[in-house]
Amino acid sequence: MESAFQYNKPVTGRQYLGRANETRIFANLLAQGENVVIYEAPKTGRKSLVQQSFLQMKSSGRQFVPVQLSLLDVRSLADLTLRLASSTLRTAGSSPDEFARTAGELLQGTHLVFDRARFDACGEVLSPAWELDDEDLRAAFLLPYRLGAQSGVSRVVVIDEFQNVMLTEDGDRACRILENIFKALPEELSGQASYVFLGSQVNAMHEIFSIKRWFWRRVERIRITPIETKEIMDHVVRGFLATGKVIDRELLLGVCKLFRDNIWYINHFSAICDSLTRGYIMEQTLTEALNSMLAIHEPRFIATMNDLTTFQVSLLRAILDGHVRFSSAEVIRQYALNSSANVRRLKDALCKKEIVTFDEDDNPILLDPLFEYWVRKYYFNMSFA
Repeated sequence: MESAFQYNKPVTGRQYLGRANETRIFANLLAQGENVVIYEAPKTGRKSLVQQSFLQMKSSGRQFVPVQLSLLDVRSLADLTLRLASSTLRTAGSSPDEFARTAGELLQGTHLVFDRARFDACGEVLSPAWELDDEDLRAAFLLPYRLGAQSGVSRVVVIDEFQNVMLTEDGDRACRILENIFKALPEELSGQASYVFLGSQVNAMHEIFSIKRWFWRRVERIRITPIETKEIMDHVVRGFLATGKVIDRELLLGVCKLFRDNIWYINHFSAICDSLTRGYIMEQTLTEALNSMLAIHEPRFIATMNDLTTFQVSLLRAILDGHVRFSSAEVIRQYALNSSANVRRLKDALCKKEIVTFDEDDNPILLDPLFEYWVRKYYFNMSFA
């Protein structure tokens, strides 16, 4: 039986909550052949938004083929080239003959080839015939457009963890190649493919798309807004009622506040509560469920804090204390931050470690609500309002 509280995979269909506006905007942009970027903190619904949008697009009769890949383990431009080209080619058919024919037609003149022996041995649809170069990467970026034009069905290329392109030997070069393709795309290939860039490292993606301004005005960002608290509470109440359980809405409101309406955390928390009792869900059950979640995540939180310098820990404490003017003489003195120049370095360090981000008004935001709770209560022994 499918759980009412899904947290182990992207959520679609009846389990999908809110964000109808984002789903509609995403589908409309793809229908116009636009490129999209979505970057938010981990487990805030990027993949669910994409999969739900795809589901609705197909239900409405939209013809397209998704190409999905992740750069999680990619550390070189050669890896990127092979991953993208192979993922795209796999949508061209299912047999070795189809792969060989399409690779021969659309990748002719590159170092990317279909090797029947490699395919039979390990299932690889493309192999490097020589050291891969920039022209091969360019061909890989163009392949979805060419395949879309050849087949008459557009491709939607979803690249997850895109920020990892900057972990290759020259991520800026890869971005430059793709940006030049966007700028000079031949008329016959226009609208034959769209790129969707996903990222779980907010600050790293912001660096690529807003500070360095790669793909400026050629990629539209969709921001994922929080789901309304009432909608989350109704969802949780329905889920418990389905298994014969009842929860007080005031207690549930406190749960939503603690997790800042993060539906992934709330679903995980609710699933634990569901397994701990058979009837009325008491406050003691909520406490036990929270302790279970902390036991799961605490090693990660401890590793995060152990990775911080003393100065970085001090700035984090200043953030939790509610300060925003970190370069003021009073804050520098109170938290021993040394100097305003050091404060700037510390802010950059916490951003690069994806612990904190800063909004348009330079106000700090801790990215992980459960980490914020843990670090307040168990690291700094502060009260949690």
